[in-house]
Amino acid sequence: MIEEAIAQKLDVKCFSSNPFRLADLGCSVGPNTFKAMQHIVEAVERKYLAQGLKSEMPEFQVFFNDHVANDFNTLFASLPTERRYFACGVPGSFHDRLFPESSIHFMFSSHALHWLSKVPEELLDKNSPAWNRGRIHCTSAPDEVSHAYAAQFDHDVEIFLNARAKELVVGGMIVLLIPALPNGIPASQSPFGVMFDLLGASLMDMAKEGLINEAQVDSFNLPVYAASREQMTDLVKRNGCFTIERMELVYPTSKLVDRFCGNECGMLLRAGMEGIIAKHFGSGIIDELFDRFSKKSVEFSHQLESSKRGGAQLFAALRRK
Repeated sequence: MIEEAIAQKLDVKCFSSNPFRLADLGCSVGPNTFKAMQHIVEAVERKYLAQGLKSEMPEFQVFFNDHVANDFNTLFASLPTERRYFACGVPGSFHDRLFPESSIHFMFSSHALHWLSKVPEELLDKNSPAWNRGRIHCTSAPDEVSHAYAAQFDHDVEIFLNARAKELVVGGMIVLLIPALPNGIPASQSPFGVMFDLLGASLMDMAKEGLINEAQVDSFNLPVYAASREQMTDLVKRNGCFTIERMELVYPTSKLVDRFCGNECGMLLRAGMEGIIAKHFGSGIIDELFDRFSKKSVEFSHQLESSKRGGAQLFAALRRK
């Protein structure tokens, strides 16, 4: 889909600067970022050839961005030796400006924009109707909690798009891949919604047994949010700096959900959430928590199985006006 967006919508004739600069926003440390960047570089090279610009083929510079706590040493230790680009690290939150004005030609972000910049403040206020007592997410929560999550996501995406609009050259593109909810599917019926409910139930069980304090659970909320296609479309249109070249839901999760049982389910969630859980509760509870979670994922495997239809990702290709 990325290659198709580049082939059909990216006009490299309008770019005058060399090198061609790309950025991966929220790259983490795994090999997927290198695969994605190489795939994009090759697609751009093919676009130059298709437009008869072989003699003007640029060099490529790739910026790998993530939070300052990201292990950039591990990332760069595994850089492919035969890469066809110059690599740079850019530590910092993509909710802020990262690059000079009109300096980037293509941006990519995969499974990162659903992370909120912070937990909505209302969720921690005991006097607020959005106080999320006994839960760790907006799944299976009152409407006030869901509205607080949605408002925080809207705010974050507005800041994100404003920053990217300044950094991208005119005609430049940004491709986003984020977890999403199909229209009409509640969060509690999505794969990750079911997982978050089971994780929250595991924490509450530990609180009832005195292994952790219940107040700790009440003050803990996962800072992640899955938007609908309609919500994301409205945010881009409201921003006004981009044309929507493609905005659609894809459903790649059926094989993934097939693995949502027992230890594999626990390992999947632990890989993404261990850090923030340990920061709040301490690392001493991690093994016990995910052992309990794995057992619950077996007990409630029918819910995980039925959540497949709610498992979607949003593919968005936006072009700077």
